[in-house]
Amino acid sequence: MGTLSFAPILPTKPRPSVFEQNKSRRRSKKKNLPIVPVARLFGPAIFEASKLKVLFLGVDEKKHPGKLPRTYTLTHSDITSKLTLAISQTINNSQLQGWANKLYRDEVVAEWKKVKGKMSLHVHCHISGGHFLLDLCARLRYFIFCKELPVVLKAFVHGDGNLLKNYPELQEALVWVYFHSNIPEFNKVECWGPLVEAGSQQGGKKQEILASNWELPHPCPDNCDCCFPPMSLIQWSQELPHQN
Repeated sequence: MGTLSFAPILPTKPRPSVFEQNKSRRRSKKKNLPIVPVARLFGPAIFEASKLKVLFLGVDEKKHPGKLPRTYTLTHSDITSKLTLAISQTINNSQLQGWANKLYRDEVVAEWKKVKGKMSLHVHCHISGGHFLLDLCARLRYFIFCKELPVVLKAFVHGDGNLLKNYPELQEALVWVYFHSNIPEFNKVECWGPLVEAGSQQGGKKQEILASNWELPHPCPDNCDCCFPPMSLIQWSQELPHQN
């Protein structure tokens, strides 16, 4: 039997060294890092009741919000993908603690107001200010908040369903949305129409609502019985955004 000979099979491309492999991995990781904290903003624009956790903190569903202060604090968890809604007499500040919440500022807070005898829901969103990353993506944050607001309002309606059953006229209350920003273009107030419609509207319908002649309600300058509470429970900005 003749002697077997083996011809060496050489790779067409040299295998990268360990140093080059590690360098490539570092580049790949950098590409996957988020540049701005935008993706946290509530995820898909679909309300799922099973993902909403509701906390009642010192409120009575039988008490009309024109007599007892009532606020909503809504936050989102990236870990559980769930929304947490606190219904209380003041904003639930303990829900807003932690470095992530302070960085991303994706919470939405709201309060019921009676102004000159008429009830309205006042919703507040933080667009930019306080962190340079928020300033860089202010336009996108405004767009996302507008897109997600119907989901937010549905969460309010579902979470506080017994109140709205007891006082169905609150469904007709106007919804006023305050966008807080250090950029004048996004620092404004918009009326989204009656609550029953604002929670189900689409982006195109929003433009029709904003064209209506609703005026932002202002409480009486002196003590009265037709305005409650006498002062706003949400002190986010000393300067009131302008009405759109």
